[in-house]
Amino acid sequence: MNYAALANPGVLNQPVYEPGKPIEDVAREHGLDPKGIAKLASNENPFGPSPLAVAAAREALANAHLYPDGACLRLRARLAQRHGLGMESIVVGNGSNELIELLGHVFMRPGSEAVMGERAFIVYWLVSKLFGAQAVTVPMRTDYAHDLDAMASAISDRTRLVFVASPNNPTGPANSPAEIESFIKALPPHVICVMDEAYAEYLDEEPDIPGLIKAGYPVVGMRTFSKIFGLGGLRIGYGYAHPELASLMQRVRQPFNVNSIAQVAALAALDDHAFIEQCKRANAEGREQLVAGVQALGLEVVPGDANFVLVRCGDGTAAFKALQANGMIVRPLAAYGMPDAIRVTIGKVQENERFLQLLEAHLQGSLSSAKTIEA
Repeated sequence: MNYAALANPGVLNQPVYEPGKPIEDVAREHGLDPKGIAKLASNENPFGPSPLAVAAAREALANAHLYPDGACLRLRARLAQRHGLGMESIVVGNGSNELIELLGHVFMRPGSEAVMGERAFIVYWLVSKLFGAQAVTVPMRTDYAHDLDAMASAISDRTRLVFVASPNNPTGPANSPAEIESFIKALPPHVICVMDEAYAEYLDEEPDIPGLIKAGYPVVGMRTFSKIFGLGGLRIGYGYAHPELASLMQRVRQPFNVNSIAQVAALAALDDHAFIEQCKRANAEGREQLVAGVQALGLEVVPGDANFVLVRCGDGTAAFKALQANGMIVRPLAAYGMPDAIRVTIGKVQENERFLQLLEAHLQGSLSSAKTIEA
């Protein structure tokens, strides 16, 4: 059977997203103890999940034989309250990735366009390609944030979506709230701004996306519980938008797309204020530690405004391979047009220090293929 001959033509040319390797796979490949491996590749919370979320999830497991609330009513009500919107404005998804795909189902088609930064989250490009839309990529500013003026100039009559991530992944910097709000207000009526706020909780000041929604501007905000809340393994995120836009996304959403454990954990995490504040403080301190350490090695580092830094280290792929062989998993950025860079999640103090030691050893050519620095 020639299955490729039966497949939709676009599927044959669709690239496959390649996530970082799990700790267990790295340990097996390099003969390392999994307990000695630090994963600073996927911008996960190094302090683990919200304790309140863990307690709620454990209790919910007793009813795992029941289907989840398909409408996510309790969680949507809480999220609506958080953003000062009606519940009909909230769409809950299997992570932010599903929300991007839902937007693709609703607004992307052959002949349409989506505008995005050339060094923005690669899933915007992948989803555009999946639905046959043209991905129009725009160079970033020299400070690695989005060039919103250039993005506005790239909009055409065929543009339906424009993706803005602030802070941006994988480069790190955020655009100011004022410039984001001005950009959205100036959009033509046939274009929707998809505001990716995956790292918004790390910011001290955010754009007023709910206010723009209530004022009738074409924008949808996307958030996730995978970062500061520490629930990446449960795959839950949400979008908020004008009720009419949200209802279109609900039409293409699969039933029971978010499991019951994730729903109750997310609900509890929203109230874990002490945990969130502690993580935010520790992240800021860890950023200072990494930036000072990388600069001391004579390398360029982009501090960013999220929970990771970008390091330009000559050959990013070589650095990634050398560090991974020694139990330190980071993210190479060749796929984003930065072959000389790696992205490093801000970890705990000892993880950050170990990364700096391993990076220095790699730069000096003294890092072997076996583990040289103990965890």
